[in-house]
Amino acid sequence: MSENAAVASLLEELADHLEARDVEYKPNVYRRAAESIRGHTVAVERLHEAGGEDALAEIDDVGEAIAAKTAEYLETGTIAELEELREEMPVEMGALTAVEGVGPKTVGALYEALGIETLDDLEAAAEAGEIRSVKGFGETTESNILEAIPFAREARARSLLGDARPVADRIVEFVRGLDAVTAVETAGSIRRWRPTIGDVDVLAASEDCETVVEAFAGWKGADSVIEAGGNKASIRVDGERVDLRVVVPGEFGAALQYFTGSKAHNVALRNRAIERGLKLNEYGVFDVSGIDDPDAGQRVGERVAGETEAGVYDAVGLGFVPPELREDRGEIRAAADGALPELIETADVRGDLHLHTTASDGTATVEEMAAAAAEFGHEYLAIADHATGPGMVGGVGLDDDELLEHADAIRAVDDEVDIDVLAGVEANIGSEGSISVGEDVLETLECVVASPHSGLDGDGTDRLVAAVEHPEVDVLGPPTGRLLNQRPGHDVDIERLAAAAADAGTALEINADPRRLDLRSGYLKAAVKAGATIVINTDAHGTDAYVNVRFGVHTARRGWAEPADVLNCRDPSGVREFLG
Repeated sequence: MSENAAVASLLEELADHLEARDVEYKPNVYRRAAESIRGHTVAVERLHEAGGEDALAEIDDVGEAIAAKTAEYLETGTIAELEELREEMPVEMGALTAVEGVGPKTVGALYEALGIETLDDLEAAAEAGEIRSVKGFGETTESNILEAIPFAREARARSLLGDARPVADRIVEFVRGLDAVTAVETAGSIRRWRPTIGDVDVLAASEDCETVVEAFAGWKGADSVIEAGGNKASIRVDGERVDLRVVVPGEFGAALQYFTGSKAHNVALRNRAIERGLKLNEYGVFDVSGIDDPDAGQRVGERVAGETEAGVYDAVGLGFVPPELREDRGEIRAAADGALPELIETADVRGDLHLHTTASDGTATVEEMAAAAAEFGHEYLAIADHATGPGMVGGVGLDDDELLEHADAIRAVDDEVDIDVLAGVEANIGSEGSISVGEDVLETLECVVASPHSGLDGDGTDRLVAAVEHPEVDVLGPPTGRLLNQRPGHDVDIERLAAAAADAGTALEINADPRRLDLRSGYLKAAVKAGATIVINTDAHGTDAYVNVRFGVHTARRGWAEPADVLNCRDPSGVREFLG
């Protein structure tokens, strides 16, 4: 079990505490280091064991001081400076900053003025009208904070798919390697690739349940064992609760279908079974047409399916429904009619049209991003570094002259590598839909991504429609601007936006960053139905982020997308033709 995530979280908390005290420069240094450590492919504890602080300092953005703090944590379990800052300001930083509009500086100001330490304290102060009395705050700010607290509470109760999925992958690999296990798969919301999950569900098949449960509970990768016994066990790994259930092989398919859900899908499927004289549950599909009391037991009647999921669906007259579609949004009828989509696969994606480099806020050069893309298997990419404009902080955006110079540098790299490297930009969308780059510059670029970065409250439809209708905009970046578990982003009339995008020939992005996954699946399905072109981009800020394409692909699958719907399933010439 890697300590990278734990170290990164502590460095981010340290940055928040420093920012709360108005310390300049250092917070961003710690955050960049945290991002690099979290994404580093080698466990920090292995680096430390092999080469101490010198080896840790070789990680991008990790200097001697941060390497020393990382080593301190690995050796002692704490970072003394952070402990001192926590003692000086004993606030629940993560909980408080989960409230939209409450950043570290706000936390510091409210602690100094009102002694607010927890989310409950914040809510009580807002309800009592105390926040508006603090210098720099007002009635509107207080009202916005109060309104955002319920969302923050709900968000903190669920984990990001991007955090939980790697945990699930490691556990499935471990369980699959047990001699007593004949099959294993994730279940629940993580198998349906929902953007946030409650816990990690894993289902295994074995004739020896006790041996599997004992091995699972004894896994060295577990932080702790919550409970274990019989055919079930629960452990905690990297902060995630993981629930394992073991069933006999003959019932694995029925159990996998049942525990994958969703509840609404399962109810619709059971009702279909009842209409056919069948009983469907986690143990199998049973013919109860000649049974006087079908509810006399779970396994009453003649068992006709249950070993495989495909057999369960076939028994009720349906084709296999992919897990991502199981939300009771028309998939039962489509399966009955033989009209399920041929969903996109990760292998169908041939390039990435939204990437960042060290020219703005990325961690790798154009050359490094291109080399990594080629190694990943991409045929093309578009460098879309940030332009200046609303919502860009820290001076990371490029002005028009700098964009032109950067485009020349990108084209020089394109001449030197075997894949196509397109010169682009991520421009900012103003409140009225204006684009933060000059028209003459936009005309020279091969791929213009336009994204909203500020003013993300309320209905953003007019603003986004204006952007997609701009003649030089090729891609609408993460359309709602949401950040999972942090802010909900714009409300959007997706039918209107999708129709406008289809008419204008502008692609709507699925941002595959696990913190975003925007467009969301419901919007995406409507966009596909409207004939809008979709593009799956990682918004990569480093060479290690190309792998996040799988999160975008599964989001696309949840939205019923086929390869023909997705721009970057086309070959390089097809993409260039679309971009014009």
